[in-house]
Amino acid sequence: MSNKWIIYVLALAVFLIGTIEYIITGVIEMIALDLGVSTSEAGLMVTVFALAAAIIAPILIALTINADRKKLLMATLTVFIASNVLMLADLAYETLLWVRMIQGASGGIATVVAMAIATRLVEKEKRGNAIGIILMGLSSSLVLGVPIGTFFSEIFGWRALFILIGVLSVLPLLIIYKKIPSIKEEEKVTLGMQLSMLGNPTVLTALAITLFYVGGYSTLFTYITPYLQATSSLSITEISGVLFLAGICSFVGSKAGGQLADAKGSKFTIFLGLVLQGATLLLFALAGVNLFVLILVIMIFMLATWSISPAQQLYLVTLAPRNPDIALSVNTSFIQFGFALGSGLGGLVISGTSVLYLNWLGFAAVSIALLLAVLLFKKSSRAETSIAAR
Repeated sequence: MSNKWIIYVLALAVFLIGTIEYIITGVIEMIALDLGVSTSEAGLMVTVFALAAAIIAPILIALTINADRKKLLMATLTVFIASNVLMLADLAYETLLWVRMIQGASGGIATVVAMAIATRLVEKEKRGNAIGIILMGLSSSLVLGVPIGTFFSEIFGWRALFILIGVLSVLPLLIIYKKIPSIKEEEKVTLGMQLSMLGNPTVLTALAITLFYVGGYSTLFTYITPYLQATSSLSITEISGVLFLAGICSFVGSKAGGQLADAKGSKFTIFLGLVLQGATLLLFALAGVNLFVLILVIMIFMLATWSISPAQQLYLVTLAPRNPDIALSVNTSFIQFGFALGSGLGGLVISGTSVLYLNWLGFAAVSIALLLAVLLFKKSSRAETSIAAR
């Protein structure tokens, strides 16, 4: 992969974007106190970012589908950098929400375009690994970005963190300008072509798989701290160590999933990941009696879940080879919606019953994803067999 180092630069940009998205969870109390708002109001800074990435970003990508991908990535990274600099100003809470929307939209576009560019800088048989490297940048923001960013914010203040990320983002921007060639669609893509792709039942089924497997993941993992407190005698410090280990597993899973998708195919990787994800959600019910087994289950759960993502992204690219940006963008939106669905349903379970039932709801969601995958892959296999027989 001759362009591998450039792909790692793209992953760095995604890492910085992911850190800005997730860092609010680490400094939420600090922000609430500084802005004079409640914790739930400060939490809206997470929500508006995610919604902008899920809704606004795909629309803008659709409208700019025929633009030079390099120029679009540079433009959105520039807007992202500028929005981070704005955080230094003493802006009102309501204005900061608008800034977070700008960050979400620009960051969401940049992440998708970075993945699309990565698939075009490598040979076809290495696209899964390229996507996995980009997603490694995203998972790294959870493993490294959030804890390091939280520590930095406690010393210098949360606003200084945004400025630091903005400054650091200039480095990948300059390298993209110098080293990435102009990338444009060979044929003009019309709005009708994009809508027809989204109306494709195969694509919609694949997107539904994303929604349910991410929903099953976030149903439990959003509330993993209270779940661990209820099922074990771990202290908060020990739980932090477990979560750090889980983050490392997500990092490894992203890389391994991309490599496995290239070696064995995206369908095999998706199916294997879903089976392991569902199995570990069942094992959570038994693992609480043994701490070692519980930690092992969490590790496999994270590895399995994060290995699915690069394979799923690659599968969607193969379904829409003429405009992969749209497929990647919409799939990223469904990932965000999956997080919202899982955390929302998980909250209802906790308020109505007990945190101990979260794994069962997650298992139900992943089971739906697995069923859809079996039906989809059987259908596509029959179609491929029919074409080969002609």
